[in-house]
Amino acid sequence: MNADNPRAGSARSEAEELLAASADWDLSPSRRLHHKDLLMQQIDLDHSAADATSPAPSRRRLPRLALVLPATSLALAGALVVTFSAGEHGSAPAAGSTASAPARATKASVTLGRIAAAAMKTDATPVREDQFVYVERLARVNKGALGGPVVLGAAHKEEIWMAQKPGRVTTTGWLRSSGKDAVMPGQLGPITSASPVGPGLWYPTYAWLASLPTDPEALLELLYSQTTVEKGDSKDEAVFRTIGELLGSVIMPPATASALCKAVARIPGVTWIPDAVDAAGRHGIGITHEDPGSATRTVLIFDKETLAYTGSQGYLVSDGTEAGGTTGDVLFGIDAVMKRGVVDRHGEVPAKTAG
Repeated sequence: MNADNPRAGSARSEAEELLAASADWDLSPSRRLHHKDLLMQQIDLDHSAADATSPAPSRRRLPRLALVLPATSLALAGALVVTFSAGEHGSAPAAGSTASAPARATKASVTLGRIAAAAMKTDATPVREDQFVYVERLARVNKGALGGPVVLGAAHKEEIWMAQKPGRVTTTGWLRSSGKDAVMPGQLGPITSASPVGPGLWYPTYAWLASLPTDPEALLELLYSQTTVEKGDSKDEAVFRTIGELLGSVIMPPATASALCKAVARIPGVTWIPDAVDAAGRHGIGITHEDPGSATRTVLIFDKETLAYTGSQGYLVSDGTEAGGTTGDVLFGIDAVMKRGVVDRHGEVPAKTAG
């Protein structure tokens, strides 16, 4: 423990406790990312202690969607801090438009049907077991002070290489961040699990995705049975968010992508937003899930013309006790998928993108 900064010792103690708990695979991907944030708070505190004349406060990163890297563990301490926000800070307007709730729900169902049909028409991009799925995205991270409002840093680039090996593995991929406000910029590090994990929601290989049922009801039943629910969220929101994670972080067979979109339409509370903006500033159609029993809300964004998935927004449904006293839904982060492809080795960038 740092004798000059007892808060650093406290953060370290909590981080170490969470690190020990990371072997419990009941933790969802987003909870693992939250635990990483605590480790990063410890690092911030340690850095503050080194500056005796001007100690800096630790930064809190609010809970957020885990849009990437299922099966991420604490082994790459703090490397992944993907959050999303279209604004600079504070609250954001509630979901929807001037249309009535039933009209927006109907619009969501019709739109998701169109998205599913468009997905079926895309060219398949098979991925071999010895290859990696490459995803490049822009992300913005909350840099606000502990207990204060959301203040977003600059957009930075995240590159992920997801392994495709069959069987149980401990290294599920690799990650590199770059740009202002990135964590560990330029460093390529492994994404590891505390214990071996096989293909599934924690490690979504192309082969596993191809094995999923393409009947939307059967697929939805499987997702409900396997999705972990975080404290404060509802099962419906957790499944909606899980589907968003898959749409944003993998390459999948067209039939699977189509079935996932049809499955989304069957989740109670799904509604339509006429205009939503991703981290790259691209305007698209938003599909969200409204649930008064959930602490968070997710918005999935699709291109208005091609209907391709482009990114996500994450909201904290706040009553003023969090996010610096702000009431209403607080937009705490945003991302944008910029490129996907298949490569033979981690660290490589694909010459052409996949659909």
